[in-house]
Amino acid sequence: MDAMAISRTGLDVEWQRLQVIAENLANINTTRTGSGDPFRPMRLLSGPQVDFAHLVKADQKQPAGVEVLGLEPMAGGGTRRVYEPGHPHADPDGFVTYPDIDHASEMTLLIRTSRAYEANLTAMSIAQQMYSRAAELGKQA
Repeated sequence: MDAMAISRTGLDVEWQRLQVIAENLANINTTRTGSGDPFRPMRLLSGPQVDFAHLVKADQKQPAGVEVLGLEPMAGGGTRRVYEPGHPHADPDGFVTYPDIDHASEMTLLIRTSRAYEANLTAMSIAQQMYSRAAELGKQA
């Protein structure tokens, strides 16, 4: 796998991670989903397409990229109860249940993920420049 393809897998994973973070932020004050269940904030799990031990055992020298391994509910993704007796989803005691999403943590993760996306974009650009330069050198020889 070439450097551009590896960077492309990184771009794909980080883009999907950004979408999950955006969904969490958009639903920070959501009491229920369309099915009536409470909203559960999620985290995207990612990792290498081929683990290092397999690369060593198979004598495969070319690394692969990364991939999405799945989604899981956010650790500690509990709920917070807010006293809003006039809310249509309030319980008999007047409390409404919201997902316990820390806005600052989500924004920090959003920035970190966007930086990882930018790093993959930069790596892809540099790889493209190297391939172009190699092609130019090949023409001169």
